[in-house]
Amino acid sequence: MWTKNKISQMPFGYKLMLSYCILILIPIILIGNVANRIYTESIREQTRSIIQGTLHQMKNNIAFKMEDTKRISDMLYFDYHLARVLRHYEEGWSSYDSTKNVLVPKFQTAVETANRRMWLSVYLKNNTIPEVYNLYENVNPLDTKARLYDIYQYKRLVDKEWYINFPSDEVYGTTLQWRQIEEDRKYGNISLLRRIIDVGGDKYPYEEIGFMRISVSLKDLFDGVDFQKIGEGTTIYISDPSSHVIVSSGSDGVLEVAALNELSRNEDDLIIRDSLPGLDMELVAIIPADIVEKDSVKVRNLTLFIGLGCVVIFFFLSVIVSRYFGKRVSKIVKVVDSFQEGEFHKRIHFKGNDEFTKIASALNEMGSNIGRLIREVYLADLQKKEAELESLHAQINPHFLYNTLSSISRLAKFGKLEKLQRMVLDLAKFYRLSLNEGRNVIPIKNELEQVQAYIDIQKIKYESRMQVQYDIAPELVRYETVKLILQPFIENVLEHAWMGDNVYIRISGRVTDEGLEFKIIDNGVGFPPGMIKDLTGAQDLTNAGYGCKNVDQRIKLHYGQQYGVTLFSRPGIGTTVRIIIPLVRRQVAEGRKKNT
Repeated sequence: MWTKNKISQMPFGYKLMLSYCILILIPIILIGNVANRIYTESIREQTRSIIQGTLHQMKNNIAFKMEDTKRISDMLYFDYHLARVLRHYEEGWSSYDSTKNVLVPKFQTAVETANRRMWLSVYLKNNTIPEVYNLYENVNPLDTKARLYDIYQYKRLVDKEWYINFPSDEVYGTTLQWRQIEEDRKYGNISLLRRIIDVGGDKYPYEEIGFMRISVSLKDLFDGVDFQKIGEGTTIYISDPSSHVIVSSGSDGVLEVAALNELSRNEDDLIIRDSLPGLDMELVAIIPADIVEKDSVKVRNLTLFIGLGCVVIFFFLSVIVSRYFGKRVSKIVKVVDSFQEGEFHKRIHFKGNDEFTKIASALNEMGSNIGRLIREVYLADLQKKEAELESLHAQINPHFLYNTLSSISRLAKFGKLEKLQRMVLDLAKFYRLSLNEGRNVIPIKNELEQVQAYIDIQKIKYESRMQVQYDIAPELVRYETVKLILQPFIENVLEHAWMGDNVYIRISGRVTDEGLEFKIIDNGVGFPPGMIKDLTGAQDLTNAGYGCKNVDQRIKLHYGQQYGVTLFSRPGIGTTVRIIIPLVRRQVAEGRKKNT
């Protein structure tokens, strides 16, 4: 029997060891339980995220095929030659010639251009054009070996319910519908419905001169919906608004049309839904609970094993350590922890001349030296950053002044004094704002004024050939930025982006979740393929030009690597420059002090 006397006579090391074991056991149990819950939930969320990513890929695959079908309809929708032929009413040889040499080749080309088999039906208001069609008696048109396009007159269309319900307001280039009409559901097809308008006519809104229906197989459209991309035992299906399955893929094979509640077998199953854009349908995945939870058992066993191992390890460590170290070790650990947290001002003092005293002295001296060295390195790093920023600022726009002075010389030579005066004033304003009394950080307002001064100079040179639109949120004037982040990209547009005699530039600025966002958008030639390396859907600045890289470097140097410049470009369409900087409010108080 243990008595109070025996406990009081027990060495301090053993008392410390017993209390340590008791106190450490409870936290290990609690931490292990919490960790198990966290890891289990993390695995479930990770599984959901992976499956959602797979479903997103499937949805993108479907969207790509739908976009390809829309591309075929665009060939007819935006065809000026086709519109001109359809508004030419003349019977006899002219109508026959137009059908044979224009309409049939265009429809044949449209069908053959597609990446998959499709059936094109065209209804034309021009009643002088003869009908050309096949007879489909209880046969899927997509399964026939005959031509896959038919030409009908408009009278066959006007009484059809799906045409009557088609949107009456035509939005140029965007009004279309994906629907299952007539015998589409029977044959497992779906149709893209779209008007043919007189794009070359002089009437506005554009006159409807025909209607097209492009039918594709649902099996072909949804062939990327495969349960094996997620795992055995899962089911993926496409459902309509009535919660009926249109296409399904599961480990038991392709399912027949069934109600939604017949597919979910267990209330613990993970069900993920995602709507299909452009289709009144839903992509749904059902993942059995045992697949989601299969790794949870491993995590639970691993947590238990680690917890037991920790108990054993701490027990033996407590026997060895508690006999000697005690409070002194605790004090040393606290000082070391404070050093790890960056607090180097703490000190420790022990009496005597043993090893602990020497350790304490060494720790005190180390903390003092490290704190001093950190301060010195910090100051040196600040000076280095300032020098690098000054160097980058000095390198921007080395040839802009030369080009402007050359333009001034030409204006003076030809006696255009008014334009000469405006250009000189704008140049003075540009460099006054650029110098900014030697400061690298300026208000957004000054940056926009500097861009305006530069554009005014260029407008004198290019006149009406250069069009600029601004879309700047008013609240941007509250913030500041490193200077000269917009002008180099506008200069780059005027140097390289011309496609024809005119160029259009749009400058926008707004506050987003990432920070302050600027965009410079042009309709120029864009970057050639391969010039800018594609990185996860965006572009880097490897070969984007010296001035562009200069801006990106200055932003990253001043604000950090998460900010900077991103380029998006397509040859022949244009380029978008996206600039992200943090939201830093301008120092209004300092500016007021200078003015007083």
